[in-house]
Amino acid sequence: MSDGELVTRTLTLASPEETHRLGVKLGGLLESGDFVGLIGELGAGKTHLVRGVAEGAHVPRSEVASPTFAIVYPYSGRIPLYHADLYRLTGYDDLYATGFMDLVGGEGAVLVEWLDRVPEAAPTEHLRITLAHAGGDARSLKAEAFGARSVALLTAWLP
Repeated sequence: MSDGELVTRTLTLASPEETHRLGVKLGGLLESGDFVGLIGELGAGKTHLVRGVAEGAHVPRSEVASPTFAIVYPYSGRIPLYHADLYRLTGYDDLYATGFMDLVGGEGAVLVEWLDRVPEAAPTEHLRITLAHAGGDARSLKAEAFGARSVALLTAWLP
């Protein structure tokens, strides 16, 4: 497979609990240097997925909070996990000023909500997850892997 090949998986999640469980599985697979970007409107399930990822990375539940006002929130678990929320940012310059870019590719994994607000925050190699309402409690999930490590992560997570 070439580095430019895109691997995609699409599925429907029946409930918030299923979204959370899928997050737990992803959190158990994350390694230092991984970057996961989340896209989806309000209420699409991003927070349920992030809470699951944190649980899967062995972050104590009491530590997991929305970083909306802090922009980036660090968690200590099996690996360092950095949870960012870009909702309030207006562009790359706002993000750059936070020191966020120093975390990308570092000793921990990075989870970013609202990646579509500042798409250039994503490194070349990353996993992008788009969540959308699919009626009732159901959500559709589309995962796209860019780069060899992200392809390996995606195929282990959603075979």
